[in-house]
Amino acid sequence: MSFDPKGASPMSRYLASWGRAPGTTGYLIASFIVSMFAISVLSGVFFAGLGMVILLLGLPLMSGSLLLAKGLGTAELAMLGWTGLPQVPTPVWPRPAAEAHWTARLLAPLRSGHHWSYLLHQLLINPIVSTVTFALTITWWATALGGLTYWFWQGFLPQPDVDPWAEWLRSQMPLLQGWTASAAEGAAYLVAGVVFGVTLPWVIGGLGRLRHAIAAAMLGRWPADDLAARAEAEAEARQSAVHAEDSAMRRLERDLHDGPQQRLVRLQLDLAATERRAAAGDTGQAVAYAREAQLQAKAALDELRALSRGVAPPLLADRGLVAALGALAEESPLPVSTDLDAMLDASVPPEVARAVYFVVAELLTNAAKHSRANQVKLTARIHWDEPARLRVAVTDDGRGGAGFTEGHGLAGLQERLHGLRGTLTVESPPGGPTRIDVIVPLPAGGRPAVPASLS
Repeated sequence: MSFDPKGASPMSRYLASWGRAPGTTGYLIASFIVSMFAISVLSGVFFAGLGMVILLLGLPLMSGSLLLAKGLGTAELAMLGWTGLPQVPTPVWPRPAAEAHWTARLLAPLRSGHHWSYLLHQLLINPIVSTVTFALTITWWATALGGLTYWFWQGFLPQPDVDPWAEWLRSQMPLLQGWTASAAEGAAYLVAGVVFGVTLPWVIGGLGRLRHAIAAAMLGRWPADDLAARAEAEAEARQSAVHAEDSAMRRLERDLHDGPQQRLVRLQLDLAATERRAAAGDTGQAVAYAREAQLQAKAALDELRALSRGVAPPLLADRGLVAALGALAEESPLPVSTDLDAMLDASVPPEVARAVYFVVAELLTNAAKHSRANQVKLTARIHWDEPARLRVAVTDDGRGGAGFTEGHGLAGLQERLHGLRGTLTVESPPGGPTRIDVIVPLPAGGRPAVPASLS
């Protein structure tokens, strides 16, 4: 459940607030119970640790109380979802390095501002606020329900001979003059029940929004968290890029050793044998060796050309990504239909174009080798909604069943894209079809101007 849509009528918003009232009421009551438990347990653990900090035993206790505060705060955010209000973004929690000593891991919460903020919220702010909101919630519900149903259970109550409350009501409200004490009291409770019942969803909703605002400030994400998350993502992307580049270089080294290098060694031996046969006057055998050397040279050249496509495709540098992807489609053993955005060359940076070219080349090769497909469709479009991103899709009508295998195939492509903060997703049910989506974010800078020839 979410906020009311903009432009809704007042009656629609009022009814929507009634729809959220039960969940918000449940949250306000449950949060009060949890806060009472939190203050009783957390205060004991934290202040015990604070008292023993000089003995060093207090530091683990304080750290444990901070972890407990984090757990209780996380539960508070989960219960806050009952209100139907927007979810509070969770903080970025510090993660000790993998090689950190166990004592550093144990005491890490003591250096975290979010842990202290959660502790302050659970020990001081939440108990006070939850007590007030709990009291108001019970008061409003009890008055609304009790006032509206007082006419029913009034007859089960003992009636005093003189009711000062009813006499006071008759003296203050001329309309009640001449009414019996029980009738005047029943009317007053009914009016109170109507007033409190009509205003109940507004009051309960306001209390829920108050708690939501406090939780967002104390338990939510800080502006510094976004910077830390971006820095961490950049660091992971750089590490993935380095790892992918290292893997690519090792693969190239292995391919050169197992392919062209062996053929060149064979070519050298064939040329030496040709020279010896020619010197001995055995021209027939010399011609045979020369023919074999020619075949080895051609095979080595073909393998070098194939490997060069994974190093530096000249077409990509000379004519751009659209032409390079089109060439890949034409060279594929399978029929490939293309739908390429004309703005690719003007909008995609060279490093992104290079990675996308290699990924598409590998995907088309995999489709030809393993999919048993009859045709493939290649789509590359730029989406300008924030954030701007390049989306490439390769779809085949093959047998399906494609997936990620650690260290091979699609997993390697996924790692290459991770270095650009991109993603690769696979939809390949058994029996097909297979669709592989590649999404790579583009640098900020706005949409380039459309050439006149394309407008």
